[in-house]
Amino acid sequence: MAMFLSTSPVVYPLHFLPNSDPPYHLLQSQPSLSLLSKCKNIETLKQIHSQIIKTGLHNTQFALSKLIEFCAIDSSGDLSYAVSIFDTIEEPNTLVWNTVIRGQCLSSSLINALELYVGMISSEVVPNSYTFPSILKCCAKSGSTHEGKQIHGHVLKLGLDSDAFVHTSLINMYAQNGKLDCARQVFDKSPHRDPVSYTTLITGYASRGYLEDARKLFGEIPVKDVVSWNAMIAGYLQRSQFDQSVSFFEEMLRERVMPNESTMLSVLSACAQSGNLELGKWVRDWIEENGFGAKLRLVNALIDMYAKCDDLVTARSLFEGLPQKDLISWNVMIGGYTHGSFYKEALCLFREMLELRVVPNDVTFLNVLPACAQLGALDYGKWIHAYINRSFNSLTNTALLTSLINMYAKCGDVEAAKQVFDSMKTRSPASWNALICGLAMHGDATHSLDLFSRMVHEGFRPDDITFVGILSACTQAGLVDLGQSYFNAMIQDYKISPKVHHYGCMIDLLGRAGLFDEAEALMSTMPMEPDGAIWGSLLAACKLHKKVEMAEKFANHLFKLEPSNPGPYVLLSNIYAGANRWDDVARVRTRLNDLGMKKVPGCTSIEINSIVHEFLVGDKLHPQSKAIYEMSDEVDRLLTLHGHVPDTSEVLYDMDEDLKEGALSHHSERLAIAYGLISTKPGTTIRIVKNLRVCGNCHSATKLISKIFNREIIARDRNRFHHFKEGQCSCMDRW
Repeated sequence: MAMFLSTSPVVYPLHFLPNSDPPYHLLQSQPSLSLLSKCKNIETLKQIHSQIIKTGLHNTQFALSKLIEFCAIDSSGDLSYAVSIFDTIEEPNTLVWNTVIRGQCLSSSLINALELYVGMISSEVVPNSYTFPSILKCCAKSGSTHEGKQIHGHVLKLGLDSDAFVHTSLINMYAQNGKLDCARQVFDKSPHRDPVSYTTLITGYASRGYLEDARKLFGEIPVKDVVSWNAMIAGYLQRSQFDQSVSFFEEMLRERVMPNESTMLSVLSACAQSGNLELGKWVRDWIEENGFGAKLRLVNALIDMYAKCDDLVTARSLFEGLPQKDLISWNVMIGGYTHGSFYKEALCLFREMLELRVVPNDVTFLNVLPACAQLGALDYGKWIHAYINRSFNSLTNTALLTSLINMYAKCGDVEAAKQVFDSMKTRSPASWNALICGLAMHGDATHSLDLFSRMVHEGFRPDDITFVGILSACTQAGLVDLGQSYFNAMIQDYKISPKVHHYGCMIDLLGRAGLFDEAEALMSTMPMEPDGAIWGSLLAACKLHKKVEMAEKFANHLFKLEPSNPGPYVLLSNIYAGANRWDDVARVRTRLNDLGMKKVPGCTSIEINSIVHEFLVGDKLHPQSKAIYEMSDEVDRLLTLHGHVPDTSEVLYDMDEDLKEGALSHHSERLAIAYGLISTKPGTTIRIVKNLRVCGNCHSATKLISKIFNREIIARDRNRFHHFKEGQCSCMDRW
């Protein structure tokens, strides 16, 4: 919440000067003091301080108060130096006390500010209307309601509750600390309510979600200024009621109230989060027409809006057009790429940022780490982890550590994820969820469920995301009875209403187990319509259990639900191919072509020396393509020697068997593994990431490759992780 007496120097009346000081106009004309107005840093101030001592001005509290004001309040100052000057004064006057208290409050040092305030009272120096706004703001920022109430008592005893600034500061303190009843009482007892006190209370109501109270009070304001409109717009924005936020903005324009920079920042944020690109473009035109186009904060907000509305070309154009970028500029552009799933672009821009010696912060890494996670860029993620450890107090940054857990888990290094989790001094529910879901993704149901028990034992209440992880763990391990038990416990013990993801996990679990009747019975109890993921999981289960007729039924649901999605057609075509029904394969493929849809190409990435390489099926664009295909041929030769027989049913076309085998050996994951074999030392773990489900033939081949080459191969596909080692896979052939 805004504090209305916190950032500009305070002008004190003349009667605050001690009687022993020389006349005010004589002090102002002193050369040493006039230099203070031009002072830019603490080194220059110390030189001026020396001059003041030489001229004897250090015996005047006015001169010392000016020195303290620069050190305590100016951004170039040094609060500890201000305190050292303050300690030399035998009987500081009210002006001096107020200045040093305000300096402590600006540095968010509540304890020191309160100690000074107590010292002021103990010294029998009476606080005034300039003392309380600072100390009350400090109580508001630190959530110290108890101390705030005691100070409120002093305000009443001194009869300063009718002062407009003190009155507003009391409302702000109570409102920011969530004591809205107390804030309202202070407001109601005021004999004269100004727009600032109205706005302060409105902001308190809105930020705490009491939007009806805020709106009612807003209607009572005799004269609504831009600040009060901004409070309502921001209040609805904070509660994710974007349409209401925009409605207030439009009403504000109809009332001919001129928006300011804060208004536009809120409106652009609403556009970004709601995807309202049309309004965002109008705001951009308004900004340029009204001379705000050079304001960096607004351009950064525009970049964020365009990026989150999926117009990354315009976002990047605005970013490149900035004459000078700040850290926020880099963060919103990198975050925009990550938000839009352009993960390689996010990492490239991050690398460019580091080359320009722009120092990242925690927000930067919270944008970059998900990109590393999605690409499987483990080396990059490890470098970021090391940088964080060097440059941040990472042990107390729960959000960063949680993001690291997620990154390590999704990059296939679940042991590193566990180590980060165990190193945390303070854990949030999100930290537990990240590791529970990470273990589930790796098929480690035992440790995932054990961690859930530990979470509950340590007093953390699981939420809906926790149960998505738990049910996923049961699904990956085929634990039907246990999955049903956790599903029931979620509803009955934790009073969590199942969402579509929970139903999806259970239906997937039942489908994989071949319990199609039970899966359809559960679907009939859902309070919402099944989504494409649920029908898709049943269709995949039909492929697993070779249920062709049932597959046709489920596929028809998907055709209606997602008419532009080629996935169901491809999966049904796979099922027909597995049953050697080539006429049906041709029929589905023809329909797919007639609809103008193409199969999403399989793409597999592998990180080598912090560079992510991507491969498509039959890919020959890589600079080392010749060596990759030579290794691929060698792998095929060794697989044949070890008795591997390709499962050609995975190939969709009715072609000769030898051609089918060649098509299988050039799948994207096989090419990525071949590149890994020629690019890393013997015995090194190979990690790959595929955008689709790994095919059965590649799965069986990779098991044998891990044994032949004595390599652990960790593969992440669309569904889960596969740890191939010594001819076995962690999924136990359930995926």
